[in-house]
Amino acid sequence: MARKLKTFQTSLGFYDLAVAAPSMKAALEAWGAGSNLFHQGFASETDDPDVVAAAMSKPGVVLKRPAGSSGHFAEHSDLPIDLGSGENRTQRETRRPKPAKRTAPKISEREARKATAEFEKEHKRRDVERRREEAAMAKGRERRENAVAKAQAALDDAKAEHDATTSAIEAERAALDMRAEDEEAALRRVRD
Repeated sequence: MARKLKTFQTSLGFYDLAVAAPSMKAALEAWGAGSNLFHQGFASETDDPDVVAAAMSKPGVVLKRPAGSSGHFAEHSDLPIDLGSGENRTQRETRRPKPAKRTAPKISEREARKATAEFEKEHKRRDVERRREEAAMAKGRERRENAVAKAQAALDDAKAEHDATTSAIEAERAALDMRAEDEEAALRRVRD
């Protein structure tokens, strides 16, 4: 039986991210995190009803919103508008009022099973996409290796031809030098 989905949230770069996943490991994998953000305190499970509802509507899909905002999570989000203009603000202006504590929405067993099935479907789709990308990269790598091997063979052939030509030229030069010496010796004998 598939495990129940939980909603996890973190902030990476310009975005707050949320995902519905069965475990912290699955959430980290969906985010593409190279380290354990939960252990480092940068990610956590959330009970915020709005976040839970958004994540459960698209299980396994990473949802974004501008960092620090209280907007809605979506698959594609705009960049944050106000990143702080560097003006000195008083602490009172930067404090946000704490929202009233809301209870998590009740999710029926049927909805939970449906969300879990959608998560598995999305997970399989990502795996297929990853395998396609790996196959394309392997094909490209093989093509490059073949091109490099062909170029190396052509270089080796050219170098061997160059060495043979150089040897032939050196042999001809040596023969010409010997002939010139013989002719000079014959010329000296005729003069003497």
